Amino acid sequence: MARWLPRSTDVTRFCQKLNRVKTLEDDMMETSFNRCLSTIDLTLLGIGGMVGSGLYVLTGTVAKEIAGPAVIISFIIAGFASLLAALCYAEFGARVPKTGSAYMFTYVSVGEIWAFLIGWNVLLEYMIGGAAVARAWSGYLDSIFNHKIKNFTETHVGAWQVPFLAHYPDFLAAAILLVATAFISFGAKVSSWLNHVFSAISMGVILFILIMGFILAQPKNWSAQEGGFAPYGVSGIMAGTATCFYAFVGFDVIAASSEEARNPQRAVPRAIAFSLGLATGAYILVSMVLTLMVPWHTLDPDSALADAFYRRGYAWAGFLVAAGSICAMNTVLLSNLFSLPRIVYAMAEDGLFFQVFSQVHPRTQVPVVGIVVFGLLMALLALVFDLEALVQFLSIGTLLAYTFVAASIIVLRFQQQKVDAPAPAAGGRPSPEPREGPSAGDLKEYESFSDKLQLVDRDKSKEHREPGQLKAAFEPYLEFLSDFYPGEVVTVAVVTLMVSAICLCSILVFGNTHLHLPTWSYSLLLVLFSLGFLLSLLLIWAHEQQRSTQTFQIPLVPLSPALSIVLNIYLMLKLSYMTWLRFAVWLLLGLLVYFGYGIWHSKENLREPRPQRVSARYVVFPSGSLEERVQAVQPSPQPAAGLPDTDTEDGKR
Repeated sequence: MARWLPRSTDVTRFCQKLNRVKTLEDDMMETSFNRCLSTIDLTLLGIGGMVGSGLYVLTGTVAKEIAGPAVIISFIIAGFASLLAALCYAEFGARVPKTGSAYMFTYVSVGEIWAFLIGWNVLLEYMIGGAAVARAWSGYLDSIFNHKIKNFTETHVGAWQVPFLAHYPDFLAAAILLVATAFISFGAKVSSWLNHVFSAISMGVILFILIMGFILAQPKNWSAQEGGFAPYGVSGIMAGTATCFYAFVGFDVIAASSEEARNPQRAVPRAIAFSLGLATGAYILVSMVLTLMVPWHTLDPDSALADAFYRRGYAWAGFLVAAGSICAMNTVLLSNLFSLPRIVYAMAEDGLFFQVFSQVHPRTQVPVVGIVVFGLLMALLALVFDLEALVQFLSIGTLLAYTFVAASIIVLRFQQQKVDAPAPAAGGRPSPEPREGPSAGDLKEYESFSDKLQLVDRDKSKEHREPGQLKAAFEPYLEFLSDFYPGEVVTVAVVTLMVSAICLCSILVFGNTHLHLPTWSYSLLLVLFSLGFLLSLLLIWAHEQQRSTQTFQIPLVPLSPALSIVLNIYLMLKLSYMTWLRFAVWLLLGLLVYFGYGIWHSKENLREPRPQRVSARYVVFPSGSLEERVQAVQPSPQPAAGLPDTDTEDGKR
């Protein structure tokens, strides 16, 4: 029975496969894409991804049903919370200028299976998001023509009463997605130009709304007679913040486009900062003029801006608002169709997804296979499926990606920078690396415990310390941590921090409602998990981190990423249980794809040295002595990284 159980070495090797990280190329600027996008192009892509139909619909809905005029404060807090996640993306986009966004960032720092699951969830997120926006675009246009399109379709095609299917096939939504797919396949420059046109029209309409809105503003609409500025109190403001947070999820298109940026080290951080600042300003100012034009409790949640102008005697302005809304939704469609094939390309290029999606068209320099295939799938979703039940799935995929990117920032910041070993001479053995040098930084690999002690002793005598090592000021108090490899303690502390954050947020969300905890146990658990979170944070901070002036770095690490982690986990736990159930089903499908295809075709799997097959021969001499000769039948052409390259040995016993 025991022989069927896996050996410990096999389990260890399997876990190492799951958590292996991506090896980056020496020249990260080399790419098969066309580096043609400027800072302005990336900024407008980010604005197009964030300022969509939410500006025309979300502002009125939150103001009337959740926060009142205090929706302004909700957008300010949501903008700051989004900034924490955006800064993490900005650092990674400048440091790793490769397409793939959250998938790529997780792969280079946390591990392969986690990166695949992030990419797998982002894939579905973009597909559902694009299809949902296309249906909203179709419905908005249909409402302008008094639902003639819907009535015509139901009369000549028929209505459906099938679960999970739409009430009628939305041919208009599918058509707009196919047209957008065709434009995206022409290349990044064409997509950027088209986005410029729609963004310019949308921003022109927003400017008109602000000017006319402030002219028509009536401060009495914030007075106590109309319910006051914050009729729902602090709880309403925070509930509005949770809803408004999802208005800013489109900035990751900038990170996904970093491989097509001319100067990603500077363009990506600037574009993320500019686009997030402009989008936050637009949401705040539009919310302000909307609640000043008409009383907040009289707003129409479905078309708040157009209805506000109509009630103030400017019905013609409703057509401008409708035009701006349609252009804004077009930019969101382009953003989804632009990002999705590039993330799929990154996964396929690494061998974790089907290889056909890694093909780049030689003339347009875009992953045309991924664009066409996923454009068709998105159009099919918009044509026949009821997307209202799936829209909440967008939130959990985005928040999970934000959480892993924030954790990746901490892990990568406290890791030693990897230095590639020199290539061995042709037909020869790789030369051993020198073990002695002028500085401790020359000692990058540890062949034995004595080498490790030598490194620790050498570091103790110098002020400069490598990233991931304990700071000199804390050594007298935490000397036992000096025996660990650089970065090991930080990795364990990050895991502890995330577990503490999950437990803390679970108590906050479910403690009084679902768990019905007594007050004393509720308070005790909050204190314990808060202490665990803070101690993990302090333990991370007690170690040296990388200091680089070449690319953008998020300030206040590890505090800023840790706050982002807590916020994202809290918002994820606020989602409905059906969203988590669908999420679990989609994760299981992803694991089937990974273990059935990805783990075997991964390029990192091909880079790993093959285990040696060893045979032993025993010869008994008349004197009774035993000679054991061990020889490698199939020696590896290259030793494993960090291990000594030993010759075939002869021993006697």
